[in-house]
Amino acid sequence: MAATVRRQRPRRLACWALMAVLLADLLALSDTLAVMSVDLGSESMKVAIVKPGVPMEIVLNKESRRKTPVTVTLKENERFFGDSAASMAIKNPKATLRYFQHLLGKQEGNPHVALYRARFPEHELGFDPQRQTVHFQISPQLQFSPEEVLGMVLNYSRSLAEDFAEQPIKDAVITVPAFFNQAERRAVLQAARMAGLKVLQLINDNTATALSYGVFRRKDINTTAQNVMFYDMGSGSTVCTIVTYQTVKTKEAGMQPQLQIRGVGFDRTLGGLEMELRLREHLARLFNRQRKGQGAKDVRENPRAMAKLLREANRLKTVLSANADHMAQIEGLMDDVDFKAKVTRAEFEELCADLFERVPGPVQQALQSAEMNLDEVEQVILVGGATRVPKVQEVLLKAVGKEELGKNINADEAAAMGAVYQAAALSKAFKVKPFVVRDAVIYPILVEFTREVEEEPGVRSLKHNKRVLFSRMGPYPQRKVITFNRYNHDFNFHINYGDLGFLGPEDLRVFGSQNLTTVKLKGVGESFKKYPDYESKGIKAHFNLDESGVLSLIRVESVFETLVEDSPEEESTLTKLGNTISSLFGGGTTPDTKENGTDTVQEEEESPAEGSKDEPGEQAELKEEAEAPVEDTSPPPPTEPKEAAVPEEEKATEKENEEKPEAQKPSEKKEAGSEAAPPAPEEEKKQKPARKQRMVEEIGVELVVLDLPDLPEDELAHSVQKLQDLTSRDLEKQEREKAANSLEAFIFETQDKLYQPEYQEVSTEEQREEISGKLGAASAWLEDEGFGATTVMLKEKLTELRKLCHGLFFRVEERKKWPERLAALDNLLNHSSMFLKGARLIPEMEQIFTEVEMTTLEKVINETWAWKNATMAEQAKLPATEKPVLLSKDIEAKMMALDREVQYLLNKAKFTKPRPRPKDKNATRAEPPLNASASDQAEKVIPPPGQTEDAKPISEPEKETAGSEQADTEPLELEGPGAEPEQKEQPTGQKRTLKNDEL
Repeated sequence: MAATVRRQRPRRLACWALMAVLLADLLALSDTLAVMSVDLGSESMKVAIVKPGVPMEIVLNKESRRKTPVTVTLKENERFFGDSAASMAIKNPKATLRYFQHLLGKQEGNPHVALYRARFPEHELGFDPQRQTVHFQISPQLQFSPEEVLGMVLNYSRSLAEDFAEQPIKDAVITVPAFFNQAERRAVLQAARMAGLKVLQLINDNTATALSYGVFRRKDINTTAQNVMFYDMGSGSTVCTIVTYQTVKTKEAGMQPQLQIRGVGFDRTLGGLEMELRLREHLARLFNRQRKGQGAKDVRENPRAMAKLLREANRLKTVLSANADHMAQIEGLMDDVDFKAKVTRAEFEELCADLFERVPGPVQQALQSAEMNLDEVEQVILVGGATRVPKVQEVLLKAVGKEELGKNINADEAAAMGAVYQAAALSKAFKVKPFVVRDAVIYPILVEFTREVEEEPGVRSLKHNKRVLFSRMGPYPQRKVITFNRYNHDFNFHINYGDLGFLGPEDLRVFGSQNLTTVKLKGVGESFKKYPDYESKGIKAHFNLDESGVLSLIRVESVFETLVEDSPEEESTLTKLGNTISSLFGGGTTPDTKENGTDTVQEEEESPAEGSKDEPGEQAELKEEAEAPVEDTSPPPPTEPKEAAVPEEEKATEKENEEKPEAQKPSEKKEAGSEAAPPAPEEEKKQKPARKQRMVEEIGVELVVLDLPDLPEDELAHSVQKLQDLTSRDLEKQEREKAANSLEAFIFETQDKLYQPEYQEVSTEEQREEISGKLGAASAWLEDEGFGATTVMLKEKLTELRKLCHGLFFRVEERKKWPERLAALDNLLNHSSMFLKGARLIPEMEQIFTEVEMTTLEKVINETWAWKNATMAEQAKLPATEKPVLLSKDIEAKMMALDREVQYLLNKAKFTKPRPRPKDKNATRAEPPLNASASDQAEKVIPPPGQTEDAKPISEPEKETAGSEQADTEPLELEGPGAEPEQKEQPTGQKRTLKNDEL
């Protein structure tokens, strides 16, 4: 039996090894499932991650801070990010780039470009004639576009997230201001492509904040609508948002909470940066006034001094938020002259008086766009760092007319937490509780086209048409289709912004071009020639406003239809096949319409033309003019999630399309009946197979971008390669610095160890002198030639020194390990000997270990004792300066071998069931069956008179002997059903004793 168990052990170990490999694969798969979010602010950014076991955590940067400055310092041979770059802003202000997001999507003539030049005159902005944009000219050899600089920051944020998560990350959700237009959003997406990030969504920062607020207050949301206003004043801009929270019924998950953006107002330049610039200008005037008459230069002409003043202004603004006055002081501001001045909160408020007057503006814009009043808003919540200024809170509280302002949200991290929750919801690796998000379109988008109309007979003129594609404050993401019915040749149409009257004159100038794209269609006439016998259903243009708020033209197609007659047998077969397939996949057309909104809108636009064949021209004209507004003017139902923006229209359209063919069939039957007698049933079956056949021809599209041309693919690839080269250079630089630091640290540590007693004990004077000489030479080489040495040279030098010192270090380490290892070995030997002694004392009838197993353990114990004594005796003869023969790895190997034998026996004792006693065996075999009666038992136990007692016992011992052998091999089958009653019958006791004696 012991041999059988030992043969099974390798199989059992192999199974465990296979399970360990599979578990490791699963863990490795789960380690690649992390996603991140980047709350990209004007002054700083917050990065958050979600990974298995870590739900929604803010990433700490290298300085262990939760907030990282959005600052980049670019030099000829190195880059700095975050706090390191912020500290470099004073030493090298020209190469340190900040607030560059204000230039994204802006052409050279934009007022924001001029404002950036005025705020930061130390930066040289070059001109890109191809895209009419600007770029940073660091040096004649170094120039970077704002998208490239943002790509560097995003790549740095990913490195922070990967270091924090300890795994690679590619999926991300990035926050952008709600007022970003199409050009600005596309610029952010291009920057993310340069950084190698897969953007799951560009989420508006106000939406992310509202989502974070709702997720952590899910239980407070019910069917009653709750209107909450978020007032977000950051460093560069201010956004006010009105959000409605309530639970709605979804088809996928039942009743779920929903947030809907109802109104948005913003001010692009109102923020903490403008306040700091006012303070900087005030401090510059005070410093110039102190040095008046000394013939000194204006401090404004010194970029380093202005960088120091801006940093002090930032600190001063923060301190004045909690104090009535504070002393501004800068050591060595300019020309080794210190600056010190007292600034009060009253002076600060006077400097920013016009800014505080603009605080209520976004509130009024949000109320107007939401068509609400302040009484309907239940709470006003502050978000953003600049809202900590007391005057801002005072003016805002007066504007909203509330008792107090809500401060029950993390003003700095709310957007990052909401964005990372959305990232987890969009990722396939995580399952989160549903929270429906219905964002709103800030800038309406429409389609414009021109076509010829005949107002009078023989007089044709051009008519300009506008169709609203996505209306203001309409929900997105959403897909729309516009059908052009009066064109049978190639034509153009234009995609532009709609009515922007809610923007002021200055905001319109900052907004940029109001024309988005010109679409040139090619192949329309050829499609009509290809299908001359088909009825045209128009040219259909499919548009998509995705989750990031970016508009795209999916495709343009020409649709034709005709009636085709099939045989009844063929149609019935196809119908059966279609019904079978429908039943397999859930049946009906409703699931398809849910998944693809484009198809449902397409059906909606075709339905009017089918029912009006008498006046096709008039119907086509009405359809072309009215079909797009039909989609926009009907608001989506409040009980539907964001994915189903037009489900009610789709359902109504499907019903109409199903009812109209039914209505047409009776009319056809009536017309046929007026001409002839009622048809026979066979004739009716022949008329039914007539069906509609649709042909779709793809139309060629040429897009001419009018607002801001995207980077061509070759230039984008060049930018990607440039950023990758910079990243590789930074990694190589870090690797070289690491190698140099490792070499220098090894030299100093080893030189110090040579004088320590434990190292002198195991080395001779000559060995120490040799090592010391090599270390001194390496130190001199590092000081003289180390600056020009490559990473490979530094690593080779370190490897050479480690090889030289390996023997010394090995002898010291072994002597340090001996006491602990030997004590553990002695302890294991003693316990094993005690265990073996106890195992041999077990009675033979209860013994669970075989003699082979105990002999094997005894052999291992004796061999281990002998090896230990012999090795220690041999080691005692060797000098301490020689390589030891008693090695810690050999001690560990002996311990593992001995422990393996002991553990095997312990496991066997743990899982082995005890054997029954011999008397139970005899009683069991002598017991009658359960169904035997009491009289039968009495007859078998007590022999009748006249019968000898030796008659039966002759054959019974053989049966019981066989039973006892079976019991030794199969313990689970020992206990019989009637053992206890048999023991109670005293008359048979003597006979049992005789049988045992015979056995």
